Amino acid sequence: MPRPSHRGKILTEGLKVVHERGFAGASVRDIVQAAGVPQGSFTNHFASKEAFGLEVLELYFANSRQVLDETLRNDALAPLKRLGDYIDWNISHLCVNQTRNGCLLGKFALEASDYSDAIRHRVVEIFAEQQQCLEYCLASAVKAGELPADFDCNDVAGFIVASLQGAFMLAKAQRSAQPVVRFRHVLFSKILR
Repeated sequence: MPRPSHRGKILTEGLKVVHERGFAGASVRDIVQAAGVPQGSFTNHFASKEAFGLEVLELYFANSRQVLDETLRNDALAPLKRLGDYIDWNISHLCVNQTRNGCLLGKFALEASDYSDAIRHRVVEIFAEQQQCLEYCLASAVKAGELPADFDCNDVAGFIVASLQGAFMLAKAQRSAQPVVRFRHVLFSKILR
């Protein structure tokens, strides 16, 4: 009888460890210990920590992609409501651990992209997909008359991605969601009015 695969458990529990401690701060020992599996299980399933990191990014972004679909890409809702819902989801998600974990994408961008081009490229692609979803939502707002016809959806979408990442980092450092709440307020009261 074949031994059961621990791959899914390593990824699921490893994601939690990496999100909490960062990619560099999470050792293979920490990851397998959290998963409750022997250390050899890691090397049975992942060629390297980098390969594991790429899969953790995919798992994390699969959850985020569902949120993008339910908010920014959800044509059943008014476009600016979708955007507000997206930011509100991020605020509530950020507060799950009193803002200690921050955004895993930002963590990977800051610490893993220096020594892994594969991770850096994937993080850039994920940010680009987020920007495309934001641009789609903003373009829908233009079509719906919620924003002016000459509104620069692409630039503002890029601004939102960058600003949210900065707000997430400040929230983590300050142990408060206030930077993201402030960003939401400024976005809706000054930029999207």
